Amino acid sequence: MIWAYPDVKLTLLLAGIFGLLYFIYLTRYWSINKRLEVEKRRLFTKMVIRTTYFVLFLIAFAGPSIGTSTKEIKEEGKDIFIAVDLSQSMNATDIGPSRLQRVKFELKELTKSFPSDRIGLIIFSSEAFLQCPLTFDQSVLQLYIDGLNTGLVPNFGTDLNSPLRIALDRFEKDESQEVKSKSVILISDGENFGDELETIGSQLNDLGVKVFSLGIGTEAGSTIPRGNGVVIDPQTGEPARSVLERTPLQQIAAETNGQYFEISDQVQEIGELINSLERLEGGVTGSRIVEASANKYFYFLLAALALSLIDMILPIKTIKL
Repeated sequence: MIWAYPDVKLTLLLAGIFGLLYFIYLTRYWSINKRLEVEKRRLFTKMVIRTTYFVLFLIAFAGPSIGTSTKEIKEEGKDIFIAVDLSQSMNATDIGPSRLQRVKFELKELTKSFPSDRIGLIIFSSEAFLQCPLTFDQSVLQLYIDGLNTGLVPNFGTDLNSPLRIALDRFEKDESQEVKSKSVILISDGENFGDELETIGSQLNDLGVKVFSLGIGTEAGSTIPRGNGVVIDPQTGEPARSVLERTPLQQIAAETNGQYFEISDQVQEIGELINSLERLEGGVTGSRIVEASANKYFYFLLAALALSLIDMILPIKTIKL
């Protein structure tokens, strides 16, 4: 029960039931002891003690909040860029319904875990684009996530450097005076036709930006749907097959003191990714003093325990010899 928002009808119903049952108990207790010719004064004293500490227990369990107290709330903030690979290989179906559709579902759940942090969205393939700047607006971010598809970017291979450079550039140009933790979630199947991962990793690390890589795909891989057919490898003339390549993603995570996670047919580590981001210490962006209700259950509980101990240690005689 929360005293600030009591359910009056339920409270009255439970109180009525308790009162009726306790009245029946007292009536039987009095009747039985009267037949045993117990001294009325002692019997009444015992009933008062037991009734008192039982009522005190009930009050303590209800969590009474009496009066108010002040409390300082520190507001912490994180800046998180989510970089999503939109190359054709993200349409592969080794993870149903497809890699990209699974990523979109997981991103919606991930962003809901950070309602008080700024989150931005970067899309990339052979080139990268800032789809949504850092924002607190979760509804706008959800709209951009819903609209993700492989037709939004040119598809001539995958370059993991390009989204990281956009994130680095945005973090460097951030004019906010607030000290915040900065991180990038890099989501890809790991195919990388770019270079200089060590260079960009070193620059991000110098700025204190951690990269958390999320590999999406399986070792067996699958063909890549396109229209009514599949993507054909121009060199072999056979259907192209995309597999998860962990090495580039693990490399950039290690370069920036981040971590590598994976979604495949064997592991589902989106929960571990969320936990790692939550453990990051966000910079204190401000503080405010709020009034909080002061829960005084302890005093009622202490009094009830004291009376119950007295009742056990110093029992009152109920039969007159």
